[in-house]
Amino acid sequence: MKIATTCMAVLFCVSTWYGPGHAQTGPSQDELNAADARTDWLLPNHDYAGQRFVGLQQITRDNASQLRAVCIYNSGDLTSFPSNPLVYDGVMYITTGNVTVALDAATCAVRWRHDWKPKAREAQVTVRGVIVNPYKSRGAALKAGKLIRSMSDGHLIALDTATGTLAWEKLVSNAEKYELLGMAPLIYKDLVITGVGISEYGVKGWIGAFRLADGEPVWRFNTVPNADEPGADTWSNADERERGGGGVWVTPALDREKELLYVAVGNPAPDFFGGVRLGANLYTAAMVVLDVRTGKLQWYKQAVQHDLHDWDLTITSPLYTAPVGSVRRALVAVGGKDGLLRAVDREGREQLFEVPVTTRSNVDTEPTLEGVYTCPGVLGGLQWSSPAFNPGANLLFAPAVDWCGTFKKADEPRYIPGQLYMGGSYTPDPMEKSQGWLTAFNASTGEVAWKYQSKRPLVAAVTATSAQLILTGELTGDFLVLDAQSGQVLYRFNTGGAITGGVITYGVQGKQYVAATSGSAAGFWRTPRAASTVIVFSLP
Repeated sequence: MKIATTCMAVLFCVSTWYGPGHAQTGPSQDELNAADARTDWLLPNHDYAGQRFVGLQQITRDNASQLRAVCIYNSGDLTSFPSNPLVYDGVMYITTGNVTVALDAATCAVRWRHDWKPKAREAQVTVRGVIVNPYKSRGAALKAGKLIRSMSDGHLIALDTATGTLAWEKLVSNAEKYELLGMAPLIYKDLVITGVGISEYGVKGWIGAFRLADGEPVWRFNTVPNADEPGADTWSNADERERGGGGVWVTPALDREKELLYVAVGNPAPDFFGGVRLGANLYTAAMVVLDVRTGKLQWYKQAVQHDLHDWDLTITSPLYTAPVGSVRRALVAVGGKDGLLRAVDREGREQLFEVPVTTRSNVDTEPTLEGVYTCPGVLGGLQWSSPAFNPGANLLFAPAVDWCGTFKKADEPRYIPGQLYMGGSYTPDPMEKSQGWLTAFNASTGEVAWKYQSKRPLVAAVTATSAQLILTGELTGDFLVLDAQSGQVLYRFNTGGAITGGVITYGVQGKQYVAATSGSAAGFWRTPRAASTVIVFSLP
């Protein structure tokens, strides 16, 4: 077997395997079911409940300062990189744009790379006269020797995890009509679950299940109802309902025992002009709970009725149990761009607490023609990265964006295909006024345990470990290790690019590793461009 090694200017070496890959037939459903107890990383948020908690203790509060970067993979891709890697059987899988790469999880050696050439027309989105493609891959899913991911042209594809060869492809959405697939899919039994995001382009949202064997559709739930579906009467205008938003762009959580899928639904459209869509506008800005086998609605909880601020609901995880009074209760963390983190009882369906994660002001004031200064802004609150949960400490750790701005309503909404359908405009504060928070909350009461302040918004993933550590990253490019009990920063390393996606930890052959992804962020985060990169850390 030949090995080609490339040494970069930063003095890391990357080796590439040329030869047959080892056969992979997993992970099995049993392995996915037990992901919460495993030390690899099998699902976008580690496990079906989305707790992002790993039982690894080699890296501790005492030795975290000794971490060293052991290898790096630089893809050369300058598109935004909010992806969360997966790790199984010593192999890491990453997605960047239309590229998928398998790496040795301990050495960064490339096992294979797959480049997708679009086979259908991609969305051509115009912002201020410039054509941009808003597609962002947030990751992939693994099962039974297949890697499943979505592509910029509306295809869902399956790759062989041993070789990277294409197993099947299926056109499942119309990218030309801005049905953009961006969320990391979720696989359960024989179903691949994904949805269409980006509400602002006249999309009528949905989440659906497709057959793992070949991508054939199994069920679909419309997040903006059809005329004959429950909830349609919460929209005053049938035409607007057909382009009413409700994008799904964050991976749901799954209660595996009850087979219930907890889905976060985005904002309605037009964003700031509610006069053409009077009513509650179900099921936008809501958590919908579906039967994972059939897609049938079981119950829902709307966080923001008749949203007028682009306040997507983004978070419906982790699912967890915690002591409340004298009993343990099954809860779900629910949050969004409105800047609130909630705990909802999954059985009684009542809300236990609601706490701010960022500045909130003028939240009940509708946008006007003159403009209303409101916090959070369009880019505020909780974005796509789920909080982490440490069951032993009974703490939730939530990253957030603190960035305000001025909302203006248009004199009338104008729908033009390929352009933002906002019904107004939004002007953010200068970048210098933005900041981020990582807040530790008591998972039973919502009481704040500690807060870490970042000078830029925090959108990266957060991971908790049984050694009482928190792993995350900043838009500044800094990878951080914090003490889970105090919030003290124990280790800091600048990766050279904004960290907006996965920061994970895993074990390979008895050794603990941490991987941080960095690169370019979407333009509105105002960070320098950098190539999509994975840096792997371990102790000497």
